[in-house]
Amino acid sequence: MKVSVKVPATSANLGPGFDCFGLALPIYNTITIEETVLPGSGIEINIIANSNDAGTAFIDDIPRDENNLAYKAIELLYNSIGQEPSELKINIQSEIPIARGLGSSASVIVGALLAANKLHGFPADETALISMATEVEGHPDNVTPAILGGVVFSSVEEDGSIVYRKLKWPADWDLTVCIPDFELSTSISRSVIPKEIPLSDAVYNLKHSAMLIHAIETADDELMTRALNDKIHQPYRIKLIPGMAEIVSSLKIEAGILGCVLSGAGPTLMVISKGYNTEKIKSKVKEIWEGFSITADIRTLKVEEQGAVILENG
Repeated sequence: MKVSVKVPATSANLGPGFDCFGLALPIYNTITIEETVLPGSGIEINIIANSNDAGTAFIDDIPRDENNLAYKAIELLYNSIGQEPSELKINIQSEIPIARGLGSSASVIVGALLAANKLHGFPADETALISMATEVEGHPDNVTPAILGGVVFSSVEEDGSIVYRKLKWPADWDLTVCIPDFELSTSISRSVIPKEIPLSDAVYNLKHSAMLIHAIETADDELMTRALNDKIHQPYRIKLIPGMAEIVSSLKIEAGILGCVLSGAGPTLMVISKGYNTEKIKSKVKEIWEGFSITADIRTLKVEEQGAVILENG
């Protein structure tokens, strides 16, 4: 028996919500797992990348053994029911650009978990799946919207439990996702953030995270333009993204642009707008990045309200 799961891309942080907020996007990976019947065949992991995706250097570095994130997720699910995975074939159809801040690793973890869960008759409920996905990923900001869809805020509590709630994204807020042609590993992007931050910056982000929740829940355009400001991660990461400062500055003065944020650890940028010509956004971003010899895949998208889906033909 084999099972396939289609999982959306995700964008984490949304400005001030570092490691707390995330939303799902309509770009997908499909993860298929199959328990083979040939004794001793071991683990076979295949990664099929979208040939249209610019830059896939990180694919060659992805483990094809027990260190693969999909296998780690499957192993965790099996162990939760007192079993060990043996002969497995895992296929990862990759449409989500890798190392761009779009939750590609979270999608693989979630897809593998949900597929393994179906193979074994759904022993794990939603809460357990989110807990296991977070254990493999390290934090829940990407895995929760990958499972639930929509916009989600989440927190790992001191007792290890995960608190999460889904919000409804305003239907008339557009997302223009700007994916540059270079990759940026999460480890490098995290390394530039100080281990300690000023109390004033922490308080600033607390206030703006509260604004963010209220702005989304009430579709408050004006509040959203303030809510997206951040002092914890973007001021440090901006130096890793050529042209980001210029793009943010150029768009900030435009009426109808609610904000421009880094998607996850970057380098993808996400522009949130309402009633603004999104083709003009694309043109502005393209023009600025061309000045830095960067090309980009720029797409205007809506939030994907549906999370991971088990495919019927899996």
